[in-house]
Amino acid sequence: MDHTPSIEQAAFSVETSRLSDQLAAIRLALKASPVRRRLLWASIGIVGVIVATSIGQVLLNRWNQPFYDALARRDLPGFLHQLMVFAAIAGSLLVLNVGQTWLNQTIRLKLREALTLDLIDEWMRPARAFRLTHAGAIGVNPDQRMQQDAGHLSDLSTDLGVGLLQSFILLVSFIGVLWELSSGFVFHVGGHSLEIPGYMVWAAILYAGIASWLSWLVGRPLIRFNSDRYTREAVLRSSVVRVNENVDAIALAHGEADARRQLELDLGGVLDAMRRIYSAQINLSWVTDAYGWITVVAPILVAAPVYFAGDISFGGLMMAVGAFNQVNSSLRWFINNIGAIADWRATLMRVADFRIALGETDILHAKEKRIAFGENANGTLTFDKLEVASPDGCTRLAETEVEIKAGDRAEEQRLAGDPRAGKTLFFRAIAGLWPWGGGRIGMPAGETPFFVPRTPYFPLGTLRDVLNHAEGTKIDDDEISAVLGEVGLERLSFQLDRSARWEHELADDEQRLLAFARLALRKPKWVIIDEALDTFDGATLRRVLAMLQARLPHAAILNIGRGLHNNQFFPRALTIVKDSSGSALKPARLRAGAIEPPPVAARAKK
Repeated sequence: MDHTPSIEQAAFSVETSRLSDQLAAIRLALKASPVRRRLLWASIGIVGVIVATSIGQVLLNRWNQPFYDALARRDLPGFLHQLMVFAAIAGSLLVLNVGQTWLNQTIRLKLREALTLDLIDEWMRPARAFRLTHAGAIGVNPDQRMQQDAGHLSDLSTDLGVGLLQSFILLVSFIGVLWELSSGFVFHVGGHSLEIPGYMVWAAILYAGIASWLSWLVGRPLIRFNSDRYTREAVLRSSVVRVNENVDAIALAHGEADARRQLELDLGGVLDAMRRIYSAQINLSWVTDAYGWITVVAPILVAAPVYFAGDISFGGLMMAVGAFNQVNSSLRWFINNIGAIADWRATLMRVADFRIALGETDILHAKEKRIAFGENANGTLTFDKLEVASPDGCTRLAETEVEIKAGDRAEEQRLAGDPRAGKTLFFRAIAGLWPWGGGRIGMPAGETPFFVPRTPYFPLGTLRDVLNHAEGTKIDDDEISAVLGEVGLERLSFQLDRSARWEHELADDEQRLLAFARLALRKPKWVIIDEALDTFDGATLRRVLAMLQARLPHAAILNIGRGLHNNQFFPRALTIVKDSSGSALKPARLRAGAIEPPPVAARAKK
């Protein structure tokens, strides 16, 4: 196996972007989304519904005075009339509430669609996903960031955004009502009368402001704790998936105890993070719950001196209490949602920093020297003073100038090298996935080489789809069956219409044989192989080489491997060497919106 160093080994420093950068990244994602118009119309619709609901709430508040005054007078006709008025207002509010719920769910759905599609699009741009996996902590578990975190961010953003908008509109609507009611409040102290304009408005603002400040002080650590929890949840999920994908090897090695120990350690990390969150939430509950209980009597206590002085009726008192509660409810939005805000902030950090990092992978090691890529008009593949930089040194060819001609059987190549020479890194450099280094790679003009990696990729679908993958024309079933027979996979000829996860259905060697069958069906003029031939036994290797000889007689084949193959098929040998004195890749800086979990050893000590 090739021990190609990863960029992660280059001691990445992890930094988190600013809130403004994160919001800008989300805004850019929504601006480019194909669903932005539907999202915009749904947002406009919910603003209209909230405004109409606020008007209904104001009318309902005004209804308090005549209703309670009718009760105080024991006026039955007036009481029944006010019940009819209440039914009309409440019925309208019911319709508006249902409409708001529908629009809320629509915005959630469209926001989830917009964010996830954008992340998938950014992630699946050429070579980005590959480079991200070598970019440190930010490249770990991208599936969770795109699936779970994006969905959670959509839900939180919708609920918090709609709640904040509703609170703001209600505040604007009722602050005038409360100010007007407060204008008649006169305090009599020691024979003196004192009138404070907007008294209940200032009381509500002071009351909610103190509680908000205390809630923020106590609840702010939840941002860090939630981010830590999501990171540790991702580690646990990754460990479970890894064990599930290697159950055969674990069973054969009797490694269940080690696997269980690792899963228990990862679970312990999650539980530790959750305990910190729960502890912070309990501390926050002391503030929010105490504030909630005090709110039951606070508006009455504020207006009681005026009521007992006889300057306001019972109905006026209840109307003032209702208006105070509405203003206070709007002002306490922050208090009620401090936990959700901390969760939103942590989730925004993970999603936005992931999107930012996707863009930054394109300029990763921007100051480092890069390999020059070009096309050769004469249709040859050339390597001129090629060096491939890595964190622990340089990989290069022993020959400084190499030319491989198209269709020249004598020029079909074999690259040999020691096991740690960085053969896979060299393969990735030719494919353009690893651009750091020096020299020049000249590709044959107008040709697209077919790359055969050590571990083949098969898309989901039928076997016929797998073999036709990325092809514009359909391949005849008889030809498919013939090629499968030539590589020793005759039994698959009767399963062309069966859908399966073929990487799980087939053994490792069978997967590589299927990859070579696909290669033969494509009939490319240029083929570059990365160690895929090295695992075959002698008989299987001879069968594959015979098929390539028959099916691709004029193709140039460059095999990067151990150099143990038929010298008649690969008559020319080139040597890859490790040059520790060559240019090395320096540590890079890439933002990662997650708190990295402690190393396993540290967790084991707990």
